Amino acid sequence: MIRKISIDQLTTGMYIHDLNLAWFDHPFVRNQFMLETLEDLAQIRATGLKELYIDASRGRDVAEAPTLEEVQASTEATLLEALSKPAEPEPEPRVATLRDEALRAASIHKQADKAVRKVMQDVRLGRMVEIAEVEDVVDAIAGTIERNASAMLGILCIKNKNEYTFLHSVAVGTLMIAFAKSMGLDAETVRSAGVAGLLHDTGKMCVPDEILNKPGRLTEDEFNVMKSHPLEGWEVLRQLDDVDPIALEVTLHHHERLDGTGYPHKLKGDQISQITRMASIVDVYDAITSDRVYHKGQPAAQVLRKLWEWSPNHFDPQLVQHFIRTVGIYPVGSLVRLHSGRLAVVMEASMDTPLLPRLKAMFSLRTNSYIHPVDIDMSWEAQRGGDRIVGVESPDRYGIDISRFLLAR
Repeated sequence: MIRKISIDQLTTGMYIHDLNLAWFDHPFVRNQFMLETLEDLAQIRATGLKELYIDASRGRDVAEAPTLEEVQASTEATLLEALSKPAEPEPEPRVATLRDEALRAASIHKQADKAVRKVMQDVRLGRMVEIAEVEDVVDAIAGTIERNASAMLGILCIKNKNEYTFLHSVAVGTLMIAFAKSMGLDAETVRSAGVAGLLHDTGKMCVPDEILNKPGRLTEDEFNVMKSHPLEGWEVLRQLDDVDPIALEVTLHHHERLDGTGYPHKLKGDQISQITRMASIVDVYDAITSDRVYHKGQPAAQVLRKLWEWSPNHFDPQLVQHFIRTVGIYPVGSLVRLHSGRLAVVMEASMDTPLLPRLKAMFSLRTNSYIHPVDIDMSWEAQRGGDRIVGVESPDRYGIDISRFLLAR
């Protein structure tokens, strides 16, 4: 039985099922292991986590602690209650269909990837970084999000684990633009948010590859080197004459947490700006949904619920709620299971109705085979009492290539 316990209840002899932290916020190579030493217990407590999950069937139990199912039910109930309120501000109407915008969005994504690679390479080689190209890319991304946000957000699902650092920066920049626009922030701030997202991990180019891509557990010294990347990036960017101040701030503080357990300065609450709070949410969301050589990405819908569970200790609950509205409680590119026994790809999400996205059903669980793709508007299904979403699935389990459907014309 899986239970959620407080850090004060953790002792040696317990089997840790989930540290309940983002994988990059702790030095352990695995999230699941037997806690055998006081040294490991001290390291876990040093992360600042407040709650975690144990497997009572494999180690010591805490009988009064809530079960995983109870926690998930409570998280889902509070999230759905929060999302039941109308979205503010009202989303702007799309001016392009998903079909028309998809290929243009893919081209802009490649342009962004190229710009980020150049910045990272310049940093690694000690050359002067050119910000103008990054700003041009941000304008292009903002334009395609204006025309149809789902087209651009869908491209972010297509990832290569061997190019994580570059694609992560592109994803964070893109999501920051969409997030800021959905918040109703002014155009200049939206642009700054996008630049900040694209540049936020610049300091990782100052981390040795053997640490950055190490498949095993980091030593304490290696973990400290990894945690130096925000300050390293800030040092690089602050030497530029034309760098956006918001980009500097986000680069330095995107790993800070509301409860003061983040780094490098252990800022708390209002010491962290709104844009930086937004960036910390986006950074964790994309990191956990991405594959790495040593980490399997989790389905986006599950990660959103984790972000909600982790607030308000780590993240601003109102901003997490708004981010979920921005990407949809079932984000574009998610694979969902329908009551009818079909699997469907989420094609478009809506801030107004985050629980009722537009889908493309393309796989039958009954026959374990592909079917002719069918477009489904879940808003219409809800009105007539038709099909409904009953769960989230991993595409890998069925060998489904999501990009095949997202980019189809």
